[in-house]
Amino acid sequence: MKTIKTILLSSLIALAMGTFSTAVLAEASEGRISYSPEDAIDMVLGEIKKAQDAIAAGKSSDEVYKIIKQGMDYSKEVNANDVVDRARAKANDILKKARSAAKEGDVKKASEFLPPAAKAFADLKPLI
Repeated sequence: MKTIKTILLSSLIALAMGTFSTAVLAEASEGRISYSPEDAIDMVLGEIKKAQDAIAAGKSSDEVYKIIKQGMDYSKEVNANDVVDRARAKANDILKKARSAAKEGDVKKASEFLPPAAKAFADLKPLI
């Protein structure tokens, strides 16, 4: 009888946790736009391309910094699984180096980091 009570109580607790789990009920809050991981990767690649075009056009380092920062913000939406998240973190590190270089005013150095960052983010798509 004691074993049955323990099993029954454990089952009820597990059922209650599954029913009222915040992950089950999670959704985007009002006013927040959620993107699929593939769309977010495309947006990051688009911002990297914009940054490369801005550097080629001779834009200021502040403008390049803002474009790269926007790309980094989009990269936060890439969240498919742990493997993708680790690869995204590595790709984001490259993008951070480009952002830091742009912040310091060295757009030439920033332009050196953008192609590897684009390749790293493009390599995320097969992992999804």
